[in-house]
Amino acid sequence: MIKTMRGLAAAALTILPLLAAAPAHAQVDVLTLSDGIQRLPLAAESREGYERTKFKHWVDADHDSCNTRAEVLKAESLVPVTVESGCKITAGQWYSYYDGVTVEAPSGLDIDHMVPLAEAWDSGASQWTAARREAYANDLTAERSLVAVTAKANRSKSDQDPSTWLPPLADARCTYAADWVSTKLRWGLTVDKPEADALTELADGCGQQPIEYEPATAV
Repeated sequence: MIKTMRGLAAAALTILPLLAAAPAHAQVDVLTLSDGIQRLPLAAESREGYERTKFKHWVDADHDSCNTRAEVLKAESLVPVTVESGCKITAGQWYSYYDGVTVEAPSGLDIDHMVPLAEAWDSGASQWTAARREAYANDLTAERSLVAVTAKANRSKSDQDPSTWLPPLADARCTYAADWVSTKLRWGLTVDKPEADALTELADGCGQQPIEYEPATAV
């Protein structure tokens, strides 16, 4: 069910010329979740110097009056959205795969950064340029980078990694782990030991869960 819902949403996605977009010839890596976890560099994390404002987000990269939040809402709605002046989206239908809830009012949704901004900072983004952090925070090219979920689920997650938070819907957890690992691989981020241990334990119950990712271009 999760794959079907997300696949329908992905089919509607219009690829935008963002700074983070990989070129057409970029190599797409396909591997198992377990192998993907093994590729993630292990490193200690530090939140020193983090401020959310260091990740400029919800920009209008293609200047069509729709910012990143609106683009995700349009892409992931399972029905055509109602759009008012200024790209204000007032209705649609979204499946929040973290908790299995269907939502029709966009006010009930948050756009979640799969790997939260603070977690990205902790695991490598502190060394990035401001332009690369902006590209990360508005990454519409990879479906898994940003996801529309219920505000309740997103705020429960906050800035936690899989060692302390997983989706409340058990059937979503293998997909979530794959999305998490794919995002970290795409952006060259590290994992700490508790995170790696939690992902490995989760992967043991996910069989040959596939993941794929396209490395983000340098910015």
